Amino acid sequence: MSDVVEKTLTALPSLLSLDSQPGSAKLSSNSKLGNLIRGITELTSKHEEEKLIQRELLLIKEQVSSPNTTMRQMKELMVRAIYCEMLGYGVSFSYIHAIKLAQQGNVLEKRVYLAVSLFLNEGHELLLLLVNTVLKDLQSTNLIEVCMALTVVSQMFPKDMIPAILPLVEEKLNHPREIIRRKAVLALYKFYLIAPNQVQHIHNKFRKALCDKDPGVMSASLHIYLQLIQENPEGYKDLAPSFVTILKQVVGGKLPMDFNYHSVPAPWLQIHLLRILSLLGKNDQTSEIMYEILDESLRRAEMNHNITYILYECVKCIYTIHPKSGLLEKAAKCIGNFVLSPKINLKYLLKALTYVVQQDPKLALQHQMTIIECLDHSDLIIKRETLELLFRITNDQNVTVIVEKMLDFLRISEDDHTTIDLVGKVAELAEYAPDNEWFIDTMNTVFSLGGDLLQPDIPNSFLKLLSEFDSVEEDKKLRLFAVNSYISLLQGDSSKLPQRFLQVICWVLGEYSHLREDLEPGVVVRLLAKLLDMKSSSSETKCWVLMAMTKLCPGGAALALVHDVSETYSSSLDTMLRQRAQELQILSQDSELQAKVLPRSASMEPVEVDSSLSFLDGFVSEALAAGAAPYKPPHQRQEELSRSKLNLEPYGLSLPISISSCSITDRQSPTLLSISSGLSGDSTDFSHKGSTALKLDGVKRLWGRDGYLAQKEQTEEAPRIEAASAVRSADQLGDNNALNSQTPNPTPSPECDQEKQQLASSLFVGLASQSTPAELSALSHSKVTLLFSKQNLDVSACHVQKEDSVVLVVFISNCSDSFLHQIRLQVDSEELETEEYGAMWLAFSHDTKQNLTLIHDGRDPLAATLDVLKRKLQLHVVEIIVEAIVACCLQQDQPCLMHCRMHAGMLAVWLRSPVPDLPDCLLYCCQ
Repeated sequence: MSDVVEKTLTALPSLLSLDSQPGSAKLSSNSKLGNLIRGITELTSKHEEEKLIQRELLLIKEQVSSPNTTMRQMKELMVRAIYCEMLGYGVSFSYIHAIKLAQQGNVLEKRVYLAVSLFLNEGHELLLLLVNTVLKDLQSTNLIEVCMALTVVSQMFPKDMIPAILPLVEEKLNHPREIIRRKAVLALYKFYLIAPNQVQHIHNKFRKALCDKDPGVMSASLHIYLQLIQENPEGYKDLAPSFVTILKQVVGGKLPMDFNYHSVPAPWLQIHLLRILSLLGKNDQTSEIMYEILDESLRRAEMNHNITYILYECVKCIYTIHPKSGLLEKAAKCIGNFVLSPKINLKYLLKALTYVVQQDPKLALQHQMTIIECLDHSDLIIKRETLELLFRITNDQNVTVIVEKMLDFLRISEDDHTTIDLVGKVAELAEYAPDNEWFIDTMNTVFSLGGDLLQPDIPNSFLKLLSEFDSVEEDKKLRLFAVNSYISLLQGDSSKLPQRFLQVICWVLGEYSHLREDLEPGVVVRLLAKLLDMKSSSSETKCWVLMAMTKLCPGGAALALVHDVSETYSSSLDTMLRQRAQELQILSQDSELQAKVLPRSASMEPVEVDSSLSFLDGFVSEALAAGAAPYKPPHQRQEELSRSKLNLEPYGLSLPISISSCSITDRQSPTLLSISSGLSGDSTDFSHKGSTALKLDGVKRLWGRDGYLAQKEQTEEAPRIEAASAVRSADQLGDNNALNSQTPNPTPSPECDQEKQQLASSLFVGLASQSTPAELSALSHSKVTLLFSKQNLDVSACHVQKEDSVVLVVFISNCSDSFLHQIRLQVDSEELETEEYGAMWLAFSHDTKQNLTLIHDGRDPLAATLDVLKRKLQLHVVEIIVEAIVACCLQQDQPCLMHCRMHAGMLAVWLRSPVPDLPDCLLYCCQ
């Protein structure tokens, strides 16, 4: 038994006061709990443990129900019940006895509150029996009783009962003892998490807790403020100086020594404060008062390598708040020095380097050889973070190399979360595809490696791209290559292909196999029929197969095969499968009907899906005229709910719901190719379950004080290269030399140097023109796009969002030593055309609709209302056709299309955008 478990079990009887005698905290040889633990540890199988626990539970159940059981014996029984519960065995019969002890016991016996907090959860029905006990203990004059009651309240109190005890918890904020005030703040934090509307009126008391003289109370209030500021940063800008002052006191070591951890002053408190400052200073001049303390935090981080977690939060804060050039450079240099260290714990700061590279991709050039080495690191987490960094600097010139590295990592990864994240990233990078063949091959690899873990929008978006290509000639080549690729796959061993991949293959062959003139439909049908015979094929996949066969419906010898398949599945117990079989049977017998239902020419036309149910416009107008309440966006309903004095929490509103992606059946098109990465730069790290790279014999031999130790037998380990990059600064080279003098490294071979140099030139190509100019760092702008490049001259441009307009900014970069005396730049702007508007309208999947009141000011109501909307939303009118108007609204480079028309004396407004919440927000502004 480990020391930690032994100490825990030794302290458990003391917490519950099993014996009032001195020294009774130890498990004696005749203790029943000690005998139980020793008996379990001596067993050799799980079956024997279950038999022993069942006998123990029968004995406990018999004794707790006996009227002759003393209070001391009852507490000892609760301890044994807790231990059985910890092992995973149900002891629900003891719950009521634990509550009885908490209700009728004295101060020492009330320590069985510990058992109640371990046994019950927030939704347990027995908690109602504990409400009166908690109310009584909160009003007690005994410090221990109040502490235990507040502990129970902050852990598992039901939110329906919060109004009953909220006034008592508020009173405890003024208690003379700091431990009571701290527990009261934590209880209010719990209330805010589960029922925020019920504590809206006591925000001023949170400010009082923030200024409490006890550091423990102050630190507890930071949990609440971090949550509040995440939801509404603007409402707490005035507290920024207070948080800066607190951070200065913490960094300066002004808190008691009890808050130090390994000689680091209050590290968790520093992390909370840095996260709060990053939220308050984002794109705001308030950041100026933060520069000094952030600079001091960086300086201390360079001196102490044990506080890399604080350095990570500090760098995130520096690159989030209003930028300061000197501080940005210092943070980048500090991160670079740590990443170059041979210590594995310091290399985890690659995660922080990802934030740095997002602001200035050129900084990746300074650490390119270190990044190359991390790609071959034995630690899978470091390798994954390196791929995340490369993902941030991907462009059309290095996409093939980076995607290849991601796919190599996917082949060895055994973690589901990593697989989901990487396949999403690879699919997102497909927009940089250099040619059709690379795109199809890459997506095939994604489908094969991702398997059934793929998010549904990835195959849907892939199929949408196939069905709605821009160029007719390129469109045909792409589809033909996909058909040839999938025919080859089906002719081989298709039993190992994932279900989602098979569904994609079925849809593509059903739609576009006719493009290959030398391919008979009967051949495709026979290949698809093999999928029906595979045991691994799911019912959903079989539906896709039947639908593809329905679209083909060949004649000749294959027609008999189609009839056999339709007869087989017409009596299936699966309703969807039976329906598809009936469709196949009917349409295969009537070629004219099949041509009308599934015309081949329609596969080239986009299908409009009216997700807003516009055919109900008349019904909605009549309902509004009859006095029905108009639609309110979710955020407006939340605001009204927060102002309500009634407790409406049980009927709380859900978050805004975006329209889900359509499944691809028949000839529907999937949603846009918009795949977000599951793991961003600040997302939570997931463990790699089953990683063979870490399952090595002899842990002590592989891990030491400074991290992972190099193996003597691994003579081919990737060496460190210090003089490879010519863009490194002299300070960094000096730091590297100092590190090399301390850590002996094997001499790199010239062949290895050359390979890494070639890989670096492939990975970091095109970064010189991607960096964001310093003049734009404080402005809201789009991505800087390279427009033209010839010899030593680069022309880039981006959009800058101002309060009243969107400005096009053009950058000219001269990479040569000669001066430019004169340059002529011609900019041609193209307004949005009606055809382009129509294509965008079909592509956007998030929309909302509502009727607005027309403005009557003596002019035409339509023109007057349109003028107001143009000023309010900065509209660009595309076209006005009779009573219908079509307009495009751009908000910080996020497009939103608007369609308006007169209907029943109202203005029917329909907004559509690829951003889920944007239509609701703009419609709220219209009101």
